[in-house]
Amino acid sequence: MKLLLLGCSGFVGRELVPFLLELGHSLTLVSRRSHPFPRLESERLVCLRLDPAAAASWQNPELRQALAAADGVVNLAGEPIAEQRWTPEHRQRLLDSRLRTTANLASALAPLRQPPRVLVNASAVGYYGTSLDQTFRETSPAGSDLLAQLCQRWEATAATVPGGCRLVILRIGIVLGPDGGALGKMLPVFRLGFGGPVGSGQQWMSWIERHDLCRLIATALEDSAYSGAYNAVSPEPTRMGIFANALGRALGRPSLLPVPGVILRLLLGDGARVVLEGQQVLPERLLAQGFQFQRPSLNAALAAATSPGHR
Repeated sequence: MKLLLLGCSGFVGRELVPFLLELGHSLTLVSRRSHPFPRLESERLVCLRLDPAAAASWQNPELRQALAAADGVVNLAGEPIAEQRWTPEHRQRLLDSRLRTTANLASALAPLRQPPRVLVNASAVGYYGTSLDQTFRETSPAGSDLLAQLCQRWEATAATVPGGCRLVILRIGIVLGPDGGALGKMLPVFRLGFGGPVGSGQQWMSWIERHDLCRLIATALEDSAYSGAYNAVSPEPTRMGIFANALGRALGRPSLLPVPGVILRLLLGDGARVVLEGQQVLPERLLAQGFQFQRPSLNAALAAATSPGHR
């Protein structure tokens, strides 16, 4: 397939882009950086240095040509949620990076006689809000907090793509990989023996191992049976305390020093809610559709993430 990739030059993209190339796809990668993967060279990879959240970028002839020729689009664009304080400026970036990119894409697709066959668009498990005791499935109602409202608007914007374009929404949980995301920040601390649960340790973590997420994206692109919203999470959600213990065992290090929630709130403000509250989410539709997780268990995912060269 000829694929247009948006928001795929970061933590997930580092594995997704080479994986899609291995599968034989031809890729046009749109990024604000000119060469996001300098060691990755392929005649089937074209990089366009553009900001997809800027409307002017979509007037670029190369981007318009790539979109018109694309069989599929992957849109993962979005400012990281839990990496800094939620100042008014950061909240606006959270919104703009997701909503503007997706709206610009939908507008660019509208006049095409033959739009791409499929759009795989990111959302997040934050769609459901947070809870210590509820279990959320794809049929569960949306929450009402800031992240839930953002995810609802994001999904609604994606739903404005032309009807001829099959839409797959992935409500992505915490992505586990050694070189970024939540686990990437925790690994150095745990390796030094100072790791432990964040907050109460009772909050739920709905997670997915990065390679399984890449496999899911590829499957959603290729399999026309995939349509609508899916919870992109492992079938085995866990609580933060259990996660910390499992990570300590995987590294052969203690995991006894909890990080008080008040410290995280001082560092991240409202953004701390993503780590301190959480939600238990199940991939009911993926399981019903027969998607096979390679690493559905936390121990297997952490073993992969902490083993050099293991994918």
